[in-house]
Amino acid sequence: MSLRPATAALRVETVRVLEARAMDALPEGTLMQRAASAIAVSAGSMLRDVAGGVSGSRVVLLVGSGDNGGDALYAGARLAGRGARVDAVLVADRHHEAGAAALRRAGGRLHGTEDLVAAAELVAAADLVVDGILGIGGQGALREPAATLAAVARETDSSVLAVDLPSGVDADSGAVADAERVITADRTVVLGTLKPGLLVGAGAARSGDLEVVDIGLDLSDVAAQDVVVRIDDQAAAEALDRPGAVDDKYTRGVVGLSTGSSRYPGAAVLSTGGARRGVAGYVRFSGPAYQQVVAAWPDIVSTPGRVALAGRSQCWVVGCGRGTDEEARLAILDAAAMMTPLVLDADALTLLAEDSEVRAAVVKRDATTVLTPHDGEFLRLAGHEVGPDRVAAALEIARTFSSVVLLKGASTVVASPSGAVWVAVAAPAEMATAGSGDVLAGFLGSMLAHHQAIGHVDDDAAARLAACAAHVHGVAGATAVGSGRPIAAVDIVSALPEAVARIRGWAGTGS
Repeated sequence: MSLRPATAALRVETVRVLEARAMDALPEGTLMQRAASAIAVSAGSMLRDVAGGVSGSRVVLLVGSGDNGGDALYAGARLAGRGARVDAVLVADRHHEAGAAALRRAGGRLHGTEDLVAAAELVAAADLVVDGILGIGGQGALREPAATLAAVARETDSSVLAVDLPSGVDADSGAVADAERVITADRTVVLGTLKPGLLVGAGAARSGDLEVVDIGLDLSDVAAQDVVVRIDDQAAAEALDRPGAVDDKYTRGVVGLSTGSSRYPGAAVLSTGGARRGVAGYVRFSGPAYQQVVAAWPDIVSTPGRVALAGRSQCWVVGCGRGTDEEARLAILDAAAMMTPLVLDADALTLLAEDSEVRAAVVKRDATTVLTPHDGEFLRLAGHEVGPDRVAAALEIARTFSSVVLLKGASTVVASPSGAVWVAVAAPAEMATAGSGDVLAGFLGSMLAHHQAIGHVDDDAAARLAACAAHVHGVAGATAVGSGRPIAAVDIVSALPEAVARIRGWAGTGS
């Protein structure tokens, strides 16, 4: 597996191994100097925005006892050498002595926290605060005096740059033990490779813009199960291949949907819209809302009959607004009996949680199944809330149901039963709107049908495609939102073609 630092998020245990290998292979102190250089460059770019440049700016370093504190001190020395006033506030009972000496030589100053008011005044007056309190090994909420200084930084106009990870965020899960005792960064300089806690949970909201810098870690032999992969435009473009000259509507893939009901016909229209805007060439529909579907999408073959009689498809999507009656239950059982990918969404997840026959039919499938719960549906499936570790939660359900799980949220986590995990982070907050998930389910079904038509889709492939679908869905939402428009699910459907075109355009630039 070829990994890119900008998309591969590694857990702490794996990062420690890679760092140790790099330190053994390089002269002493090389990794820290590389990190310090990257931090100083990033700080300089922020200072240009907030203070007009480095020279004459005011920088405060919050320095803990570990290597992150050393990174910050050496970075501060570089900034002081360029004319910044740099004050380092030491928040622990020890610090990196060589880094502190370098800062002094460059004209920077060191301060303790015996006078916490004076330290807080430094933070409040800073143009830029550099968080070097804790590293990826930090556990739990910030302690005093760091917690007070973090609160001051959060409540003033100072910009905040975190070193590798905002202090108080769990690197593996993104959990924040105390929302009042954590750094909130405008930007995080990520050293070597991403960490899952920067992408998911409360940590994603605390990390600001992510700037991943290469410090020389070798990712070549990292196992897939040790990586959380962030989907970006490059990865999504690879899943959005264009039709070939000899393709027809069938070779591009046929996706079937059994969604919506007489009570919720809109769910059928939205989900089929997502499918029609996808990469499959043909869409079938089976369900009570067939008349509304064909009115909205006249090129869709629409019938009120059972899924088993609807015709061959390379993927079925069942659930969105379909209800939980006997017909809806039979739709799942019919689709589960087919040897093709299956997407279960919304009402289908309720039946999966409550109906033992449905559960058995899904768990024993030889073909791949994708479940798409939001947090409330996760509660029904798992019997408990998602909790602070969304990656672990998605993996739990994936293994319980022998299915790929797409756990919706501000960051969408996709887990395969194999243990491989992907994350999509493109969605703006405005996409938290009724029907958005219906669109995603249809678009995902289209992608799975297309790839099943051109080659077998196993669980890991389905998980990667599900994350790519979530990314495209998020880009469509961002396109619809533009500079701040409120949107509805129909706007996401309308924006999907432009989102696909933009992402495909990335692939054509050679970037």
